[in-house]
Amino acid sequence: MSKTTRATQALEKLGVAFTLHAYDYDPDADSIGLQAAAALGAEPRCVLKTLMAEVDGKPVCVVVPSDREVSMKKLAHAFGGKAGKMMKPADAERLTGYHVGGISPFGQKKHVPTAIEQAALAEPQVYLNGGQRGLQIRLAPNDAATALGALPRDLVA
Repeated sequence: MSKTTRATQALEKLGVAFTLHAYDYDPDADSIGLQAAAALGAEPRCVLKTLMAEVDGKPVCVVVPSDREVSMKKLAHAFGGKAGKMMKPADAERLTGYHVGGISPFGQKKHVPTAIEQAALAEPQVYLNGGQRGLQIRLAPNDAATALGALPRDLVA
């Protein structure tokens, strides 16, 4: 497994401090984020999942704790739109350049507006996907939000 991805390169270029954590990825897990949390021995609220969605037909990225679900109404509101929906996996892969299960909010092929669940900012450290299946980046959540230019929002149901 490579420890250098577009995600790690993007963070290094910005001078963001982080550590890498590999784990055994289970493609058959009901929830990839919860499986990652269990494999890492981390609280699910500290392992954030990256979801690609659309608001009024425009792509957006949302980062929320792995044990929570995104509210489509709150998602649309966060980006000033009327309707939100999850992006199809093939579209998410094409847009980000990452495979589902390895989508990182960092170093995506095309920059899109990003929001992070505001409750995650209260954690001392969080994990986000490192750009490949079985690789997580651990960093301060405010550093992640700043690096992403992410809006802190209430996004979960």
